[in-house]
Amino acid sequence: MVASAFLEGFEVQKVQLPDLTINYASAGTGPPILLLHGHPQTHVVWRKVAPHLVEAGYQVIAPDLRGYGDSDKPESDPSHLPYSKRVMAADQIALMKHLGHERFSVVGHDRGGRVAHRLALDFPDAVKRLIVLDIAPTQTMYAQTNQEFATRYFWWFFLIQPDGLPEKMIASDPEYFLRRHIAGQVKIERSVDEVAMAEYLRSYSDPATLHAICEDYRAAASIDLVHDQEDQTSRVTAPLLAIWGEQSVVGELYDVKMTWQEKANDVSGVALSCGHAIPEEAPEELTGHILRFLAG
Repeated sequence: MVASAFLEGFEVQKVQLPDLTINYASAGTGPPILLLHGHPQTHVVWRKVAPHLVEAGYQVIAPDLRGYGDSDKPESDPSHLPYSKRVMAADQIALMKHLGHERFSVVGHDRGGRVAHRLALDFPDAVKRLIVLDIAPTQTMYAQTNQEFATRYFWWFFLIQPDGLPEKMIASDPEYFLRRHIAGQVKIERSVDEVAMAEYLRSYSDPATLHAICEDYRAAASIDLVHDQEDQTSRVTAPLLAIWGEQSVVGELYDVKMTWQEKANDVSGVALSCGHAIPEEAPEELTGHILRFLAG
């Protein structure tokens, strides 16, 4: 256990779960909140939000998803099941049970939002309240794919290519790819400082991380869709708040609130004046919405 260099007042440690080790930062006491990051970030994306949630009286747990950051990168298989959102959600249940939490609220950004969606479907008794940041449901986004979406979200189609193709191409210059990717999503300048960027790059430069990230996306385009189809009639029962960036691709191409009303029983939604990287671009607004929603 060591003090976090990025999340003020937090300690970082690893926990051995049944099939992998998860790295996470935690702090505070009170009702638990699980914060799930997206691609290409790690738990460090919550550095501007998490300390304020602790100040407000919550216990905050911010892990690196499997395959990301300093969590383990398990071997995958041809079905990509080890990187399915179902398996990644089960990781988080195991982590929270290890910490003594049977029921908690979840905030998920980007890939973390997709894990959170699956978590709420598979473990409805565990999720008190759910917040998803700048995503529409995976099944919906693939079903409504058109040329504009495919162009602006090219990595959804690039990272799923087989036989190590994207891994090999990104590994030739991971810093270039990472910076271009983040720059294309962030609309508020200097919201991602160089210290955080260096930490993201440290993780992104690991070949095992690159492969795991591609497996995450390959799963989303295959086994995750199978699971979604099997659960076509299932709905999220926890109250759900969808937050999106007005200037993000998701915000511009989808009626985000409506897409979640098709998947959940109790949905509210709000747009923020920013791009995709909400925890970094609009942390104060985001924190306020989180606290109000969790307070009911």
